[in-house]
Amino acid sequence: MTTTLGSRTHAVPQPIPEARNRISLEQSVANTLTMAYRGLLKIKHNPEQLFDVVVQPIIFTLMFTYIFGGAISGDVASYLPIIIPGILVQTVITTSIVTGTQLREDMDKGVFDRFKSLPIARIAPLSGALLADVVRYGIATTITFTVGIAMGYRPGGGVVGVVSAGLLVVVCAFSISWIFALMGVLMSKASSVQGISMLILFPLTFMSNAFVPADTMPGWMQAFVNVNPVSHVVTAVRELVNDGHFGVHVVWSLLGAAVIVAIMAPLTVRTYMRKA
Repeated sequence: MTTTLGSRTHAVPQPIPEARNRISLEQSVANTLTMAYRGLLKIKHNPEQLFDVVVQPIIFTLMFTYIFGGAISGDVASYLPIIIPGILVQTVITTSIVTGTQLREDMDKGVFDRFKSLPIARIAPLSGALLADVVRYGIATTITFTVGIAMGYRPGGGVVGVVSAGLLVVVCAFSISWIFALMGVLMSKASSVQGISMLILFPLTFMSNAFVPADTMPGWMQAFVNVNPVSHVVTAVRELVNDGHFGVHVVWSLLGAAVIVAIMAPLTVRTYMRKA
């Protein structure tokens, strides 16, 4: 637009549009799904990434069942309702370590530097990668139940109990993966992430009620087992799978998962933007 004043023509300045500093929730979800699809493509082109979630449930289920079954429950059939939920929780939670190691590897390659320069939600590269790993958790869950059923395990909770237990474990593993994602951002090497993560998870999984009843342990260890969050998840899974019971342990497990995500997700994103 112009105005004429005498013999001169002056341009009227146009308002400068304001920069958009905020991204809507809808766009954040869309960006997350796009990054999750990228993660699935990585699995498609590198199927060896599924080696741990395919082989580990089979080996652990067979090994622990036949080693401890007779000693703890008298026979394998009686031990299966105890060990299958324990193996399920142990396998899926251990699988979540890969989230941190792969995140660190991508950051070392400079992939996330490109993501930071894109007009996408800041949380999308992280949440998308973690969401793609849910497929890995689902595969580990399916294989664990399949091996157990092949060995003679018959869940008393039926299909609803099995599906509910599987979803519970996947949700808990997704929340825990945010902890390992933070470790992947903070540490300088993928091997360090894996080493320290295993050092943390091994006591949590083995000093729980996943493999043996807590009342067979020393008193000081029972005190730790009773407050161990892994024990609550294992107990919740056993109640769902064996009895179809939605008890207080399910509530505690879901509440704990929500608290972890509420704390660790913003902290991980903030650290990622500062250090990535």
